[in-house]
Amino acid sequence: MMRNLLRSAMILCMIFLVFIPIASGAAASEQKRYVYDEAGLLTKQEIEKLETLAAKLGAERETDFIIVTTHDTNSRDVKKFTQDFYDEKAPGYQKKHGNAAVLTVDMEHREVYLAGFKKAEEYLNDARLDKIREKITPDISDNHYETAFEMFMKAAYDDMEKKPWADSIFFKTWFQLLVSAVIAGIAVAIMKYNSGGRVTVSANTYMNGDTSGVIRKNDEYIRTTVTKQRKPSNNKSSGGGTTSGGHSHSGSRGSF
Repeated sequence: MMRNLLRSAMILCMIFLVFIPIASGAAASEQKRYVYDEAGLLTKQEIEKLETLAAKLGAERETDFIIVTTHDTNSRDVKKFTQDFYDEKAPGYQKKHGNAAVLTVDMEHREVYLAGFKKAEEYLNDARLDKIREKITPDISDNHYETAFEMFMKAAYDDMEKKPWADSIFFKTWFQLLVSAVIAGIAVAIMKYNSGGRVTVSANTYMNGDTSGVIRKNDEYIRTTVTKQRKPSNNKSSGGGTTSGGHSHSGSRGSF
């Protein structure tokens, strides 16, 4: 009896020894990626640090924060490259083609593009992505890539805590105070007008229609005014759009 128990225990140990490495290898191969540094801008340690940060922040916002760098877009525009990346890699929090915020750095054309998909499209609208892009571009230009990528994740994380309409002018304190002051001024003016009686005297009161008339009329040339308008910069955001796979997104684009 004891011999049979020992034999069974040995068989179980052998099974564990065989299948545990296989299971571990499968888990490692299926580990989620957040950093696709095809341009080789980061060290291994920097990638690991950003992967950990993306996993932590992403879990709290239920959104994947993705970094993509490339030296070759295969003749695609950086915006199109980002769209194709989302269609092909299908990132997203706990599901394919889900919530994702993507930062693409195109080293070939020196351009950067930020995109928000699904929930991120709502919270990271074009205006918010513009601000994030303007914030991180100097570090990208100075080759401080890890700093820029970390800043992108944290800024996107912070913006996704705010309501989508929080940036509207109607919710700004100074605008609400201004509107209140205008309404109060109009109310005071109306009350003052009603309390003082209506003024009935005008310029016609003292004018004699039979004797009054226009004596002389002159047209004099004074000056010509030329208005200059600034030419739009190529660095202006091109906004969002829709991928070939039908996934809409917000967006912000610029050079560095």
